[in-house]
Amino acid sequence: MALVYIVEDDMNIREIEGFSLKNAGYHVEEFGCAKDFWERVNQKMPDIILMDVMLPDEDGLTTVGKLRQRSDTRRIPVIMVTAKTSEIDRVKGLDIGADDYLVKPFGVMELISRVKALLRRTMNLNDSKTYSLGEIQMDDEKREVTVAEEKVDLTFKEYELLKYFMNNVGIVLKREDIMVRIWGTDYEGESRTLDMHIKTLRRKLGESGSRIKTIRNVGYRME
Repeated sequence: MALVYIVEDDMNIREIEGFSLKNAGYHVEEFGCAKDFWERVNQKMPDIILMDVMLPDEDGLTTVGKLRQRSDTRRIPVIMVTAKTSEIDRVKGLDIGADDYLVKPFGVMELISRVKALLRRTMNLNDSKTYSLGEIQMDDEKREVTVAEEKVDLTFKEYELLKYFMNNVGIVLKREDIMVRIWGTDYEGESRTLDMHIKTLRRKLGESGSRIKTIRNVGYRME
């Protein structure tokens, strides 16, 4: 069943949403602020997000805007949830990239129905993914990478590493975030493993490997 992330600072509302969706058969993870949400997104992607507009550290509209700017999260369906009822607020949410809108108070059945409907519309669109950057082509459905039309053989971790970079072109990725995302650990003693994989990945990509830039004392960025 689909994984739903609920981002809502009101604990009572969050618990009702979570309880309802779990009873409907969905896997649910709940967050009370944007910071916790972003930390989890960098580890595991949800299938759909319920995003409250009013959050304590970052408003939901800003968060959705950031989601739409990242290539790895731009296709995740988002339902904005807010107590605001004016038309202009709904328009802002949809214009920034939200897929649907729920105004508080709403019924449990309406919530579940909206989630089901949005997942039906978007799930099939996310099944097949291809990435392209210069001479680098990645077909995630075939798990195949080519550079200048020549196939490149990558190990599982090298492939996942390249995919993470291709999903975040132009964004500086911190070493600890890469370790958590690819290896499931942020243990600093393992960072040597990351350096070695970056070195071999650059070599296998040939001249295109120079697109992976080292950001000193921070991490890496793909240009």
